[in-house]
Amino acid sequence: MIAKDFFELVYEVARHVPKGRVTSYGAIGKYLGSGRSARMVGWAMNAAGSQKKYVPAHRVVNRNGELTGRHHFAHPKLMQQLLEKEGIKVKKDRIVNFEKVFWDPGEELKL
Repeated sequence: MIAKDFFELVYEVARHVPKGRVTSYGAIGKYLGSGRSARMVGWAMNAAGSQKKYVPAHRVVNRNGELTGRHHFAHPKLMQQLLEKEGIKVKKDRIVNFEKVFWDPGEELKL
């Protein structure tokens, strides 16, 4: 039950990531007070497609801007396509200018 509650919190944060911006698994975990839980945030993103309310999981990447979750989408290029549709450039499965489009929930949210 704890994991489900944590997952719901992860989804709430992910839903706040604006179009054209990305955050990381670790940034979400840190914001939720669990700085060493990047892997658990990743598990939540893997299950995001089963949520009734949409979760923009494509906007959550690893700390280096790599699309490590791409294999959990309907096809491996879908994550990149969704990001590019929002104006984010991706090259070799990594976000170009990651620092520029990075959205830090710790600075942006007061949930």
